[in-house]
This record gives sequence, C-alpha cells and structure tokens, in this order.
Amino acid sequence: MKTSVIAAAALLALSGMTHAQTSVSIYGIVDAGLVRESGGPDGNVTGLGGGVASGSRLGFRGKEDLGGGLSANFLLENGFNSDNGTLGQGGLLFGRQMYVGLSGNFGAVRMGRQYSPYYLALRDIADPFAAGLAGRAGNVMATNTRVNNMINYQTPKFGGFFADLAYGLGEIAGDAQKSRTIGAAIGYEQGPAAIKLAHHQLNNATATDRTKNTLLAARYKFSLAEGSIGYAVNKGLGAADSRDFILGVSVPFGPNRLLGSYIRHDDRTAMNRDAHQWAIGYFYGLSKRTDLYVAYARIGNDNGADFKVGNATDTGTGDKAFNLGVRHTF
Repeated sequence: MKTSVIAAAALLALSGMTHAQTSVSIYGIVDAGLVRESGGPDGNVTGLGGGVASGSRLGFRGKEDLGGGLSANFLLENGFNSDNGTLGQGGLLFGRQMYVGLSGNFGAVRMGRQYSPYYLALRDIADPFAAGLAGRAGNVMATNTRVNNMINYQTPKFGGFFADLAYGLGEIAGDAQKSRTIGAAIGYEQGPAAIKLAHHQLNNATATDRTKNTLLAARYKFSLAEGSIGYAVNKGLGAADSRDFILGVSVPFGPNRLLGSYIRHDDRTAMNRDAHQWAIGYFYGLSKRTDLYVAYARIGNDNGADFKVGNATDTGTGDKAFNLGVRHTF
C-alpha cells in the first residue's frame, strides 16, 4: 500500500512537471457579414459571407520547453465558413496552416503548410486591410498566401533586423525543381518603423517556366495615424509582366479604426490591362474581442482587365463590393 502511494505521488509530480513545461492553447475567429457585390457579368449578388474581415478559424498552438533554451512548437489551424459550416481552403482539415518545428537562440525552423514570407510582408506591412474586407490588396496584387511542404527558417532579431527563408518541395519524381517554391524576406522592425523586402518564386510542373514576385513594403506609425506603402515587380508565366503600387492608411479612434488604400496595377505587356482600386473601411470595437465592420471597394479595369472585389475568403464576382458584419476572436 505504501509503495502504491509513493508511486502515485511520483506520477502526480511528474505530471505536474510535464504540464509546467508544455502549453497548448486553443484560439479562433468567427466572422460573418453581409456582402453586396455589383458590376459583374451576371448582375448584382447579395449574400452572407462566412469570413469577410478575417477567415473564420479554429486553431491549436503548442509549445514544449526542451531545456537549454530549445523549444518544440506546433500549430494546427482549421479554416471554416461560418455561413454554412463547411470547411475552407478547398475542404482541407487544417487548410490555413499546419506545422511543427523547433525554436531557440538560433531562431526558428518549421515544417509543413505555412504562410509565405512574401504574403506576410504584404499582409502585415503594406496592406492596411490585412488581407481582409473588400479593400484587400489581393484583389489586384499577387498574394502567394500559403506553401505546402515548406521548410521555413526565421532568424532572431538583431537590432531590429531579421530574415525569413522558405523552401517548398515540389515532390515530383525525377526533378526537384518541378513545382518547387523558393521564398525569402529581409526586414527591419523596431519602434514605429517597419520595412521588408520579400521575394517569391514558383516553378511550374515542368520547371520550364516560373512566376516571380518581389515586394518592397514599408510602414510607419505616426502619432495620429499609420501609413504604409508597397511596390511589387511581377514576372509571370510566359510573357506576363506587371508592377503594383499600394498606398495605405490606418487611423485609430480609441478602439475603432478607419482604413483606406489605393492600389495601381500597371500591366507592362502589349495588352496593357491596367487596373486601380480604391477602398475604405471602418472597425467599431464593441470590446477587446468583438468588433463591427463596414467596407467598400471599387476597381477600375482597363483594356479588358478582369479584376474583382473579394474579401478574406471570397474572390468576388464584380468590380464593386460593400461589406457589413461582425467579428469575434477567442
């Protein structure tokens, strides 16, 4: 009996130590809003979007202390459509992100389905709409959002400077270059200033051609507002060639924010299919976790260009869109 009590106490102590060294958190966003789209070939469309300002999601984030400053990390993030309960990202269980890795004084290494360095530069620095609402930069600009089979290394910050390197395996037998993705970013972020230079390259399935996107993005927080700017050079499959310019502003009013942006797409090919987008949005904070939002964006397409106004989870049907909804984070 005495031996059993001692064994049970030892197990409880070990369990307490393990719990103290390992943490798992559950988080998420539930977003739903009214979406009114117009200017499309099939006329006006009104519907309920299941992720307008932010894609609705349920995530699990974990970290285990391995000692000596080394930690194991994982993230499982499921995307879903709150309007009808279906899975997002084409029905993938953890389609938003899914990775496992190690972190320490050397930085962090992660493996799995992850955001590209290019996308993070666009979302976090250049785009005041943070890839959501009708004003998202992805309506007109390349986003290169996620990469499968990606090995990612992020350096620690040195005086505000850092680097982010990514390699996505194409996993095609006989040629490692087929469908391969290469990404990288270098940046500086300290105090009110942030700047990042990012590059993304994707080979096609035969490795005979590739798309290349390079973005220089900068953001500065002034006393009354935050301004952002970005310039992208795009080389696509075949002879595709374009330049993108984005100018954004975010003005806080206590828990509320006013957003605005202008994007110019300059097509350098003979077709000259230019476009520009104007957008405005507003978040009204009901609490730290819940806000109401409203947004409007309009695209002007030239010479047969066919860009559409979407939102965080919808590619859109026309060249104008209005959003009105609610978002809750937990």
